[in-house]
Amino acid sequence: MSEGFWARHRFCVTGGAGFLGSSLVDKLRQRGARQIFVPRSADYDLTQTDAVRRMYEDAQPDIVIHLSAVVGGIGANRERPGEFFYKNLMMGITLIEEARLRGVEKFVAIGTICAYPKYTPVPFKEEDLWNGYPEETNAPYGLAKKMLLVQCQAYRQQYGFNGIFLLPVNLYGPGDNFDPRTSHVVPALIRKCVEAREEGRDHIVAWGTGKASREFIYVDDAAEGILLATEHYDKPEPVNIGAGFEITVRELAELIARLAGFKGQIRWDTSKPDGQPRRRLDTSRAEKEFGFRSQVPFEEGLRRTIEWYEGHR
Repeated sequence: MSEGFWARHRFCVTGGAGFLGSSLVDKLRQRGARQIFVPRSADYDLTQTDAVRRMYEDAQPDIVIHLSAVVGGIGANRERPGEFFYKNLMMGITLIEEARLRGVEKFVAIGTICAYPKYTPVPFKEEDLWNGYPEETNAPYGLAKKMLLVQCQAYRQQYGFNGIFLLPVNLYGPGDNFDPRTSHVVPALIRKCVEAREEGRDHIVAWGTGKASREFIYVDDAAEGILLATEHYDKPEPVNIGAGFEITVRELAELIARLAGFKGQIRWDTSKPDGQPRRRLDTSRAEKEFGFRSQVPFEEGLRRTIEWYEGHR
């Protein structure tokens, strides 16, 4: 790991105060980065060109890592598809265009697994990204993010702009969002199980049939993958950042219940959607291109997340 690379560059990390961003900024500091600018949404509305220009003036970055996103679980995606499309698209497109105009050395765009087609052969390979329409509940979000890949590739072709595009799978870990209205499946189930255990309830209700499968990556592992790509990857092709395993939502709920000490029943509300039927990534490109493999075993990561939640409510 070349400390010189980190020490000599100025970094701007959008979303750097968020769940993934906090972990990534910590790792940047550990690597010897001295100049890290984290724009706060209260100060810079990144959907507005003027605010983006002001941010670049204040940050003067060589490298931009764009983590900022308007995100949520299936419920939030169904309630706010227009907002999710517009804000994610405008943030990314404006940041990349202004980075190009300023001669920024490298732009790291973070996409989403929701960009993959609804029925992608498992494991998801990067080559399959364009072979169909995304799952309907999160398509507006997924497509907005996918446009940043098109923009990075087009700008590389025309302007020699060094933009890379990474596709992290579902994140989880300490510091996650546990708000029941907007949280993803892992924190939602942890909260339900812990509260039901404490209140002595005999059951919890989970969304869907439980048959859909998901893959999860521990937040610190995802941050590590992004930083390895920041240092070592300079190609136009997108790269999956994942752990390369698959678990059904039913198995996940049972595992979380066991780890959280909830002994009651899990009931499935099948009026609620499952989302994408299956998810598991092919992670071989990340390993081949910049030596990334996830490190934290899933059960261990869940244990840490449950402990964090119980200590930080």
